[in-house]
Amino acid sequence: MDNHTLITPENGLKYFFFENFSDKNQLSEFNCSIEEYNEYLKIDALRSQKDHIAFTLLLREKETDKLIAYMSLIADAIKLSIAEKSLHSLDYPFKTIPAMKVAKLATNNKFREKYKGIGSFMLYSACTMARECNKKYMASRFLTVDADIEHDANILNFYEKNKFFVNEELYTRNRKTVSMRKDIYS
Repeated sequence: MDNHTLITPENGLKYFFFENFSDKNQLSEFNCSIEEYNEYLKIDALRSQKDHIAFTLLLREKETDKLIAYMSLIADAIKLSIAEKSLHSLDYPFKTIPAMKVAKLATNNKFREKYKGIGSFMLYSACTMARECNKKYMASRFLTVDADIEHDANILNFYEKNKFFVNEELYTRNRKTVSMRKDIYS
């Protein structure tokens, strides 16, 4: 029997809330399966935020205030092939198209048994934030990510399930990451 609570865009904020990262956050309980991501959160995220390199959001459980997941967002621009531009009806002479990038995304191992769909909820939330940014501050057509295939060979399936596509213009087989995009308006 599956005892997971399925998290969806409709119910995510019933269980969780987002908190802006700061030097006051308690991070010691966070542990994901990738040590590099744990270290980023505990050592580098604050400096990156203070230097205006990355903006980190923490997802906390309402009931316990426990740290469930985090994501760091940055500005981005991607090159698209002519075919990729055509797929998205982008008939512009620009070499690059504006985007918001999920630079880091990690889920606390302790909560993988309790909740299912946290990563997808985080991506949905990032798309929502990008659309809100479009309404008020600057343009962002895509949500991008460098899928970390070095640490998880199946990560491409996760992003594809969430409607991300490989950026053909940037794809090479000898990389530790694969550049992917999601059109936030399709």
